Amino acid sequence: MGIDLHRLALHAIDLAADELSLDAWLRAVLHQPERAVAVQVPYVDDHGEMQVVTGYRVAHSTARGPAKGGTRFHPDVTAEEVAGLATLMSVKTAAMDLPLGGGKGGVTIDPKRLSTTELESLTRSYTRAIASGIGPYLDVPAPDVNTGEQHMDWMADEYARVTGVAAPAVVTGKSLAAGGSLGRDTATAAGCRAVVLASAAKMGLPTDARVVIQGFGNAGAHLASMLAAEGMRVVAVSDSRGGVHDPEGLDIEAVIATKADAGSVVEHPGDVVTQTELLGLDCDILVPAALEGAIDADIAGSVRARLVAEAANGPCTFEADDVLTDRGIAVLPDVLASAGGVTVSCFEWEQNLAGERWTAADVAERLERHMRRSLHDVWQVAERRALPLRTAAMVLGVDRIATALEDRAGVRPTELAS
Repeated sequence: MGIDLHRLALHAIDLAADELSLDAWLRAVLHQPERAVAVQVPYVDDHGEMQVVTGYRVAHSTARGPAKGGTRFHPDVTAEEVAGLATLMSVKTAAMDLPLGGGKGGVTIDPKRLSTTELESLTRSYTRAIASGIGPYLDVPAPDVNTGEQHMDWMADEYARVTGVAAPAVVTGKSLAAGGSLGRDTATAAGCRAVVLASAAKMGLPTDARVVIQGFGNAGAHLASMLAAEGMRVVAVSDSRGGVHDPEGLDIEAVIATKADAGSVVEHPGDVVTQTELLGLDCDILVPAALEGAIDADIAGSVRARLVAEAANGPCTFEADDVLTDRGIAVLPDVLASAGGVTVSCFEWEQNLAGERWTAADVAERLERHMRRSLHDVWQVAERRALPLRTAAMVLGVDRIATALEDRAGVRPTELAS
């Protein structure tokens, strides 16, 4: 999917390990997943023929709790990509101080070519293949690229069939009827909103700050609506076909209606721009909310925002990070800015384990509080150690994982010294 996510993850781990002066054994543990499997995933197609594809599941760390991470269906899924995403998820859950570790899964297939019947056969087969390595206290999958609540419902049901135990907490992102949490559909956007508003206030950005959002899927569209409701001007948005720009601010609800009716935001009145042009528009806040690798070093040189909030996973390469840092542009890293989803996933897991159902207002209030507290922790490390926010978030997460590993081994924990 454009960049080597495992290389990106290990580079970030190494930067944090250097800052913390971690022992060699801790570095070695953080560089290797605890458990990684590649599995055969046979499924029945609509012609009654058996097809076989490859699936993966990686648990990078369970030092702080069960592994946690999504399952993606995409033709470009590789073992390296899944390992990289699992590694980043370990740091994300630790930086957010969630009682979870990091995991990821995927199947190498184009799900858009499959019928619903074929997708169910594929999902259930994948679940059977990894069933021995997942569970409420071991590894908890969730939705990711090209998967959603229906896939999670199938996974939970198939896990119950295989193990003989009905355990809703085995996966998160389920439908409400199957034990899903209220607030899950807007969790990533709501979490990003909380940290964007708090960071904008801290940086002294105007209350009507101009926002550009690349990616107008679930997270991007909801975030656009939320920020517009707070008085910010969303001046440009884009989807896979391109972007639309209005320097006075877009009517986001109208853009959402246009996309629903015409299939793309480019059909909305305004100046049509390319993805590259959109990323270089004059604005206060830039939100990359699409797939990985959207901003490389060249594009970073043209970014005109004061704050970049990574609502997607890995939208900036580490070469781009260096450019943005040198230019004095603050970056809210994905481990923080896109953590609303995993935070509400954690809430769903906790509700399932306790047999509870929280109200939407309760979920929203808990999420807001947790995001702002985590942002405070990251800013505190950044200011204390004079670090960019991404490095500070990695230092915070890696330190918490290292402390758990040292406690297990019976050695003195690493401390975030001043």
